[in-house]
Amino acid sequence: MPAFVADLLFRDATPADVDAIVALVESAYRGDSSRAGWTTEADFLDGRRTGSDEVLEQIVRPRSRMLLGERDSEGARQMLACAHVADEDGAGYFGMFSVRPGVQNAGIGKAMLCEAERIAREEWNLLAMRMTVIDIRDELIAWYERRGYRRTGIIKPFPYGDARFGRPKRADLRFEVLEKSL
Repeated sequence: MPAFVADLLFRDATPADVDAIVALVESAYRGDSSRAGWTTEADFLDGRRTGSDEVLEQIVRPRSRMLLGERDSEGARQMLACAHVADEDGAGYFGMFSVRPGVQNAGIGKAMLCEAERIAREEWNLLAMRMTVIDIRDELIAWYERRGYRRTGIIKPFPYGDARFGRPKRADLRFEVLEKSL
């Protein structure tokens, strides 16, 4: 494991982390800053990716965590990644996954995903992890498939008109459910 990833520290977010989480998620998915990484959705979505209301809701909800990946840097902790992991319908749910654009492709995302799976499997005794991914994200879906996720064929509509999910730039967006046995 690269030293950069070996130094990654995990912790659960608190309400004091909400603003930093929102900023991280927005930087990874929206606007020009997101184009520095490969997870950008800026070509097909504008507007917000998440908000403080949604993040706080996930932090305080039972059997739900906002997992943070941090690194010590000059005596202070630097947030590099976050992910929401929860127990939903008897399976783990993985979402709001974000890695700071400037450090994507360094193994941080893989480490975060492994820790989220560990929580679902070992702490909550769940047998599967699920997520939804915008189905035109072929490169992202392939990344998850290399980590054992499979396309279920379950398609969910994109919530057009709900500003909490952004402002679509195209009319063909929808979610696909991916799943992995734990």
